[in-house]
Amino acid sequence: MVLKIINLICLLFIFLTPGSAQDKRQSLAPSLPQPTRTPQVFKQEGLVVNFSIEPIGSSNDLREAIEARIEFRITEAIGGKPLPNLRPLAWIDARQNARSPEPKECREKVQDFLQANFSRRAVLDLNSYFILALNNEPNISVIDPLTSVGTTKLYTLVALASPGEDWVLSRDRKRLYVSMPLVNKVAVVDTANWKVIANVDTGPKPSRLSLQNDERYLWVGNNSDEAATSGVTVIDTEKLQAAANITTGAGHHEIAFNDDDRFAFVINKQDGTLTVIDVRKLAKLAHLEIGLRPTALAFSSLSKAIYVANEGNGEVVAVDAVRHNVLTKIKAQPGLTAVRFTPDGRLGFALNNTNSTVSIFDVATNQLMKTEPVGPSPNQITFTDEYAYVGSNKSEFVTMINLIELSREGKFAVNRFPAGQKAPGDSPHTSLAHTIIPAREPRAVLVANPADKMIYFYTEGMAAPMGSFQNYKRDPRAILVLDNSLRETAPGRYSTTIKLPKRGDYDVPLLLDSPRLVNCFQMTVGENPELPKETVIPIRVELVSDQVVKVGQKHQLRLRVVDATTNKPRKDVKDLGILIFLAPGTWQQREWAKLNAEGLYEMTFEPPETGVYYGYVQVPSLGVKFNSLFPFQVHATRD
Repeated sequence: MVLKIINLICLLFIFLTPGSAQDKRQSLAPSLPQPTRTPQVFKQEGLVVNFSIEPIGSSNDLREAIEARIEFRITEAIGGKPLPNLRPLAWIDARQNARSPEPKECREKVQDFLQANFSRRAVLDLNSYFILALNNEPNISVIDPLTSVGTTKLYTLVALASPGEDWVLSRDRKRLYVSMPLVNKVAVVDTANWKVIANVDTGPKPSRLSLQNDERYLWVGNNSDEAATSGVTVIDTEKLQAAANITTGAGHHEIAFNDDDRFAFVINKQDGTLTVIDVRKLAKLAHLEIGLRPTALAFSSLSKAIYVANEGNGEVVAVDAVRHNVLTKIKAQPGLTAVRFTPDGRLGFALNNTNSTVSIFDVATNQLMKTEPVGPSPNQITFTDEYAYVGSNKSEFVTMINLIELSREGKFAVNRFPAGQKAPGDSPHTSLAHTIIPAREPRAVLVANPADKMIYFYTEGMAAPMGSFQNYKRDPRAILVLDNSLRETAPGRYSTTIKLPKRGDYDVPLLLDSPRLVNCFQMTVGENPELPKETVIPIRVELVSDQVVKVGQKHQLRLRVVDATTNKPRKDVKDLGILIFLAPGTWQQREWAKLNAEGLYEMTFEPPETGVYYGYVQVPSLGVKFNSLFPFQVHATRD
């Protein structure tokens, strides 16, 4: 990751040379896209890039706030051979004037975006990804690992009604669902603007979340203390309301589905049962005695069976996912707490928290292959293509099991690496969700250690993590990666889906570093008559003072107010109020800003401690509320 950031910065030298006349002749992108959205074409040095954007769904036009698919098809000019395994970078930026940017202007745009400067950001960054941390506090940290404000990488905080217990991200990465047991709700977060758009009522103590394969329903396990209300809530993901509440049995609930989402399977830990639910009718079909304290389950596409791990008697029970009868029982040892399958679906891994082992079984034979020791009190398992990662509650070391050697030769090859200074269990804040997840980079993982209040980045083959990310005094109970970047969907085709920004003309800069290529394509977004009329914000506010300040020193916070229509500074605002607070809200200051001799609005600000401070602005006379404009950030340090 560190090398990737350095490489991006090194690309800046590309843009220091002036553009040639040949650059101008070779840019074939029209000033405006054609009504039929014919792909725009750019040719340079033996390469051809076709840029296209198509609406998703019922709309035939590119209109604000609808989903659209962007694609770059990159081929050789002679023969049209696709060019795979490239790393294109792209952005969407508002057009500054009526004409298309010249090649030099396009390079300057890209240079600005590569500098990771928050004062010059694209409307949409098609290369970005975020690390999300589910915190012990009622919020979610959104960490941008590629950019920073001062020395912090905290992009924003998503406020929740109460601390989250589990979460799941939609396949298109547009929605994040978070269970909140203290308020009996599931929060729905729009990841485009990092706002909670709904808090959906559920049954008592919503905990485990599971999204169907087709994402039609979100299933919520209700760990109620009363048997009459213990079961699952089924949430309609389109209407964002409960479609059904189904009582299944007492105890903690885990949920799984078969391939076609015809059946949902729910374990009831206290009752020792497995409930089968018809998804189409949202009605119970079967109720099986499954063992003593079932704690985990997983579906195998290869054997078409549900595998349930029983903590009490140490059995992994295989149930036919169609006929709903018990196929076999794989005997391990009491203490099983988790079961998962390798990416190819061939091997099952069952963790034993009591004796600190992992039992591995083959779904082709439903036979136990071996049981081997891992770290003390293992609590979760995550897979990459080559390794299984086992996290331990009582040790900072993560165990790595080589899947290739295990599959080919049956060898149990184990390595370990330290993910922090303390055992995760030293923190009182735990979660059902995972603290070890695959990173965006291949052959790498991210590990959250709540006791250290840190997130570690590990690349396979290293003896220790390559880097880390702070969580700013919060315990990261779980982590996720939200990747918005272009993906190669077919050889030479790089695409992603976006929500179209507000109406207007946009440039779409594209950068290839090897082979070298830079070009600005164009995009026009029309008005969407189905949207409610947007309240026009008449001003923009820009922070012009330092973004990094010293703790305990008085600092003049200076803002420039710009007219949103004319882009000219405004010096006539009489009621500009500033609210600045230390995330997550433990300290705040409110003042009415004063106009200085330079035409800037200022207030005196003395940060009491280190951290990230968010600043919000209001102007009542102009209808600008504290939540109308995107907040600015100031980072306070002692250095």
